[in-house]
Amino acid sequence: MHALEKEKMPRLSLGEERNMVTQLVVVNLTIFIFLLFAKVIYTMEIGKEGDALFYKNILSWLRLPADPARLLARPWTLLTSLFTHIEVWQIFTNMVWLWCFGTFLQHIAGYQRVLPMYLFGGLTGNIFYILGVQAIPGLHTLLPDASVMGSSPGIMAMAAGATLISPRYRIFPLLGGGIPLWIITIVYVGLTVGTSVSSPGGVAYLVQLTGGGLAGLMFMYSWKKGHDWGAGFNHLLFKLTHVFHPASQQIDPNHPKSAAKIIAKLESQPFRKIGQVPEQRLNEILDKINEMGLDSLSPEERETLLRASDN
Repeated sequence: MHALEKEKMPRLSLGEERNMVTQLVVVNLTIFIFLLFAKVIYTMEIGKEGDALFYKNILSWLRLPADPARLLARPWTLLTSLFTHIEVWQIFTNMVWLWCFGTFLQHIAGYQRVLPMYLFGGLTGNIFYILGVQAIPGLHTLLPDASVMGSSPGIMAMAAGATLISPRYRIFPLLGGGIPLWIITIVYVGLTVGTSVSSPGGVAYLVQLTGGGLAGLMFMYSWKKGHDWGAGFNHLLFKLTHVFHPASQQIDPNHPKSAAKIIAKLESQPFRKIGQVPEQRLNEILDKINEMGLDSLSPEERETLLRASDN
């Protein structure tokens, strides 16, 4: 089990850099509020036809169409659909589950796994949705107007991935020793399947969620084996978000090449005390990397390593 599991549960606080779950929830809610506001404006200005025009002029450009021909004209919907909600109940339930499984995943495997898995699971689920509608004869009746939106495939990826890594991870320890993660996942899957079966196009929706779940399993299975599929994405994101930072802050401590340079620099120069960090603490971090790898470092240890390299 990775050492990151021993860290404290990340707090749900706005603007915290390493709480990727909070940032995902905020992005989804912000887009939802904007769309809801736009829908109200359409209804107030146009009247009864405003609702239909809103779906045609705005929402149709964000939802994922089931028709490949329409998808080719709007390829960005593979991504935008993952952040698009318009129903209050949909956004509420999705954000609750996103916070739930996202927090589990963040605690178990680190914040850097959250966004890559959300996107990978969501995009894979969307591809499954397109292929499923084309391949299953019973779903052909959905064409050409069927579409889908929402963060569900990304959430399913998180649920499957977190459960694969630590199925016995427990919450609410005061309740008879806690509730295992695998039970919460079963409840989520059961509720999702039950809701989908009773809705139009439910089979296509289940195909989409199946794709998201499989993506989450593959992502975390690879991570357990030491291959982080999201490393390249995280490094690119770090570079883009630090373009205007000072040169000393443009070194990504999470990237293997950057970490190797930092370690080599520290080991090749005489030790100098960094603030209140003793030499023993720095040696412990280096030993931890040698024994368990870079992924085992906590955020505090990564910052200590980076600060030490700047001196």
